[in-house]
Amino acid sequence: MRLAEFIVATVDRIVDEWEAFAMTIRPAADSMNRAELRDHARSILLAAARDMNTEQSAMERAAKAMGEGPEKTPSLDVAAASHGELRHQVGFDLVQMTSEFRHLRASVIRLWTDSLVQMELVHMRDLIRFNEAIDEALAESTAAYAEQVNHSRDIFLAILGHDLRAPLQAVSMSSELLASKAGLDDKGRSHVQRIRNSTRHMSAMVNDLLEFVRSRLGNSLPIVRIPVDMSALCQAAIDEAAAGQPLSDLHFEVQGATEGEWDQGRIEQLLQNLIGNALQHGASNLPITLRLLGEPDSVTLTLHNHGEPIAESAISTLFYPLVRSTSDRAGETSLGLGLFIVNEVVIAHGGTIQVVSNEADGTTFTVMLPKH
Repeated sequence: MRLAEFIVATVDRIVDEWEAFAMTIRPAADSMNRAELRDHARSILLAAARDMNTEQSAMERAAKAMGEGPEKTPSLDVAAASHGELRHQVGFDLVQMTSEFRHLRASVIRLWTDSLVQMELVHMRDLIRFNEAIDEALAESTAAYAEQVNHSRDIFLAILGHDLRAPLQAVSMSSELLASKAGLDDKGRSHVQRIRNSTRHMSAMVNDLLEFVRSRLGNSLPIVRIPVDMSALCQAAIDEAAAGQPLSDLHFEVQGATEGEWDQGRIEQLLQNLIGNALQHGASNLPITLRLLGEPDSVTLTLHNHGEPIAESAISTLFYPLVRSTSDRAGETSLGLGLFIVNEVVIAHGGTIQVVSNEADGTTFTVMLPKH
């Protein structure tokens, strides 16, 4: 009997073995009923059998062996993807889920070969087609499982970021009340200022985290354009950074008309993250310069700092989320999201961002934003 026929004829027996194996995967299996244990095994097997009965040319077989075609089997992919999602929900880990496919493959081949009187060439071809189908199902199931893991992580991060806002606001308000009290000596004022700076830094990190999660959950960065003077936003960002780090040497230069229509809150995020990045990675004893050039249809921001240049190998991933530079100093608190947020804000406004960094000239970020 050909393998596809054997699968259809004995599918219930094969699924019984699948169920028996799934029951051994603990502790997740302890809370699962029979239907959950058997899950999509029957659908996967029958879809694999249908795929094996589909004719393939020699060219198609060679292409499929190299992962280049032919088209996948939709019913197999849907069943396998659903299986991966459900196994994640009931608590299987990735190794446990993939072990089910290993056992399924072994069970089918063992039961089928035991039923054969003699192995023929056509049977070897059946084995190849069966293995291709199981590999496809495993790939789809693993991808769906990984997507569920990422989604769960993003939901956790969203909840974490949201819930951190309330205690941070309480700390911020308390520090403001302490700063306004009379009778604080210089040491007391220094401590309060340190609390205020740390709270501001943590709030920025929480905002970056929430923006990252928003993008991960498939939501583009929303913007609301209003008339804005970019030079006023730049000056405010420079003043805030200088207040937080009074020993820094910050300069701001402006030229041309800088009024346009942008999302004020997003532009403030962009400026805070760019300047914060320069303060973190630039040489502390050398100036940081923000230049703003207004042109008829756009404005161009350039932020320059001296210090250790960005490695050429790191520039390609500079705007990726959760990627920290190998040059980050120990003890620095950074999620690796600042430049990711900068890039997202630029894209949302239809602009561009570039970076040039070398030992002689330092590091320069250049942002172009259309005015409308």
